[in-house]
Amino acid sequence: MSHDAGALASAAAQVAAVRDDPAARLALMAQVFRGPTGHAPRHLPFRRAALSFMRWQARRGVLNPLDGSPPGSVWWREVNECLLRDGCETVRLLGGAAGEPSSQAVRLWLEFGTRPTGRNWYRAHNASIVAGYLEHRDLAATESEAERFFMNVALVRVLYAHALAAAPRLALGRFAPLGRVLGDPRLGMAGAFLSLRRVLPRRYPLALDVERYIADEQRLGRMLDYAVIVPRLQRLYEWSADELGEQRLLELVREGNPIYAWPFEQRQVWCTPRMPFAGRVLERATRPAGISDAH
Repeated sequence: MSHDAGALASAAAQVAAVRDDPAARLALMAQVFRGPTGHAPRHLPFRRAALSFMRWQARRGVLNPLDGSPPGSVWWREVNECLLRDGCETVRLLGGAAGEPSSQAVRLWLEFGTRPTGRNWYRAHNASIVAGYLEHRDLAATESEAERFFMNVALVRVLYAHALAAAPRLALGRFAPLGRVLGDPRLGMAGAFLSLRRVLPRRYPLALDVERYIADEQRLGRMLDYAVIVPRLQRLYEWSADELGEQRLLELVREGNPIYAWPFEQRQVWCTPRMPFAGRVLERATRPAGISDAH
């Protein structure tokens, strides 16, 4: 399908102009939610979650210039640019540019532009993130082992946040009614969840091994990951692939274990032999139908 080269070229130029300035990247992302006229009151509340995710990246330093001190991450910068470029192209098209969107993610951003709901925001945002992951698998392989582990954790978290809002029974089992509130991207809970600051290391690059970082993870974050998210990982990826219209997402999980730039043979990192009693209770209480104790 042909697309409007003007919209895409304009978006690429906007992104190139802020490439080495993390603060300018954030400002550009905020600008996207103002739409082509600069006045989009129904869309503005959704920038909270998008900026939370980006601020976390900026604070870690992964968006720093590659010649900075310390340098940023080639992989994280490229994934972030996918999100920015899709948003900017969408604004250009909404402003009247002729032609078709250049990708499935942009089509979903246009749907969000027409109907700004929590579910449509997650579909657009996560489609851009997943596209970045898929497009830059070669760059991911150049990162440290610990960074590659946390790439998977970050992806799992954004997919799960989407499920909270759009598939709460999958996300929380019998506590499904809480999902739409916890996952609403316009509210502070979703922003805190997507910031990942309590889950992933604060600085880049990472100096320790994976096991050390897992041991240092805050107890609440670890319990959420292993008691609530891990038991439903395979179903989460399958649901997300359908929801985003991107079946290649299923290439990033195997038998319920994330495998993005991560060997299936090292899947033990997704299990914990010492689940606390509170975690076992939480796992049982939130387990969706069809997942047994043996999972």
